[in-house]
Amino acid sequence: MKKFFSLLLALTLCLSLASVAFAATAPNATIDTGRTASLSLYKYDFTSANKDGILEWDTYISTGLPDKAVEEALASYALQGVVFTYLKVADITTYSAQEADGYKDMVLYAMTESGATTQLLTALGLSPADAYRSESKTLYFTSDKLVDALNAKQQENSSNLKNALERLVADHGGTNLPETDQNGHTSANGLDLGLYLIVETYVPENVFTTTNPFFLSLPSTTIDGKEWNYDLTVYPKNETDQPTLEKTLRESKPDTGKHNGKTDDITDGYAHTGTGSDGDVVDYQIISTLPKITSNATALTAYTFNDTLSKGIDYNKKDVKLEWFKDAACTQKVAAWDEASGKFTVAYGTAGNGATTMEIAMTPAGLDEINNADTVYDAARLFRGYSSCTLRITYTGTVNSSAEVVCGDNGNPNTVKLTWKRTNTSYYDTLQDDCHFYSYGMDLTKKFNDDEGNFANVQFVIHNDTDNYWVKAQLNEAEGIYYVTGHVAEEAQGTKFIPVSAGDQPGKVIIKGLEDDTYTITEVATDAGYTLLEEAVKVVITSKGNGVVCPVCGKEGITATAAVNGDPVTMTEDNGSVSAIVPLTVVNTKGFDLPRSGDHGTWLFAVGGAILFCAGIACLAVVMLKQKKAAKH
Repeated sequence: MKKFFSLLLALTLCLSLASVAFAATAPNATIDTGRTASLSLYKYDFTSANKDGILEWDTYISTGLPDKAVEEALASYALQGVVFTYLKVADITTYSAQEADGYKDMVLYAMTESGATTQLLTALGLSPADAYRSESKTLYFTSDKLVDALNAKQQENSSNLKNALERLVADHGGTNLPETDQNGHTSANGLDLGLYLIVETYVPENVFTTTNPFFLSLPSTTIDGKEWNYDLTVYPKNETDQPTLEKTLRESKPDTGKHNGKTDDITDGYAHTGTGSDGDVVDYQIISTLPKITSNATALTAYTFNDTLSKGIDYNKKDVKLEWFKDAACTQKVAAWDEASGKFTVAYGTAGNGATTMEIAMTPAGLDEINNADTVYDAARLFRGYSSCTLRITYTGTVNSSAEVVCGDNGNPNTVKLTWKRTNTSYYDTLQDDCHFYSYGMDLTKKFNDDEGNFANVQFVIHNDTDNYWVKAQLNEAEGIYYVTGHVAEEAQGTKFIPVSAGDQPGKVIIKGLEDDTYTITEVATDAGYTLLEEAVKVVITSKGNGVVCPVCGKEGITATAAVNGDPVTMTEDNGSVSAIVPLTVVNTKGFDLPRSGDHGTWLFAVGGAILFCAGIACLAVVMLKQKKAAKH
């Protein structure tokens, strides 16, 4: 900060406000009061320029004259859309008089006692008693007194000083310079001579640190002290930054139990990619770190999120929550807003492709808190409101049980776009991020070894071994496809999947909307005369990174692989999305039938029974005869 203020002083104050020694030693010491003056100003993004090593401003010496080398070096860092406001606050005068300690000949700045003068002195922490002299309701100040006061207030609380001087120029008819052009340049001609206060009052979206307000003496003594300069060129600096944006998702805990439910833990299961089933509730999270706010000139005038869920996923509505944190880890909460707070609005809609949309926009009350809240000011009091705070937005969506949900590697992208503006509302910027929801399916082909069985008598149940639930689904009879609708704890509540015959594809159980987990498929009923499967079928769906980077979020997508009973299988595509469906086939064989009633086999059973009966009677007679003989003896 010391370097910053030293630089600022070098650029604007020390060069502008000539000391008595400077003025007295200049050959042409007399100011031509018949002339007018001009100001030419250039604005550059010094944050980016310094980062790129273009120019070392700590050692740069401004002369008040045009510097073509600087303009050429920083041409690509020009800031367009910056507005400065100037206000003449004093006349420039020469004071000559014999005083107790000697004869004095110096430049003084004469301020007429007025509301504007009082407001200025209050902002600087000065009073009429600080004037070098006063006469006829006019206060005469030295440049040193004004420079030192301005510098002290900047170091004490630059944000408050900026706001105070921004109000001053607005309250007393300050004149706006034209906004800086594509070269970062603006200018004013035909200015009356005197002392001007220059304040940066409107900025585009990426500027967060305005130039500290500065005084400009027109004319000013040149840096070599040889003459008066009536046409000043200055290069005040701006610092820039922008917010961050990240959108992630996870399955809702009641559906899967996969995360531990710590709602204040942003790392708890949230990721740019996630899988789930149709019917699932999905938790969504948007994280955005706000840009810095240093004064009213850099206040945010818009901070709007336009969110989109892919066709097939719908907002649950009425559950949007905004939380503000001091830290990026979201552990030091500052405030929490719900939809009833009046701090933001939520509007839902439908995109042209059938996707559902949601706009979250800050209201005037919300923007006022963002810009001016005094609960999170930094220790140095350089920034205001929720500067650099992290905003966490949470809401939920439900995955439809329909063909609208894409299975396979294409996934279901869910995007968010952030648009923000500062005080120059003609300029705005955007950030975009997205996350992807993935789902998969199974294509189970049922066969009888003699092709004569009745598929309608076959039933399967499916258990998710990873999350310990039974799959519940609804058959779309027109499509012949089961779409997952939910998870149930008891087998009896789970769906009995019956093979569907459609066209030339008899005996199909097609299920869509499964997550990447381990499943057990059990045949619980089959047609009469056929044997049930001896063992259940194990299906494992596994997802992993595919090495393909999303052009929006810059994160890697995922692809799926599958195994049936431990053997890898090639997943098939679905509507152009690869690695979507797990194919498998199960076959029932004929059982060993007992002879039917009325056949010759019945006679054989009767004869056999008679023979066994007779043999039993004979054995009983032999036993009784032996017992009789034993009794005689």
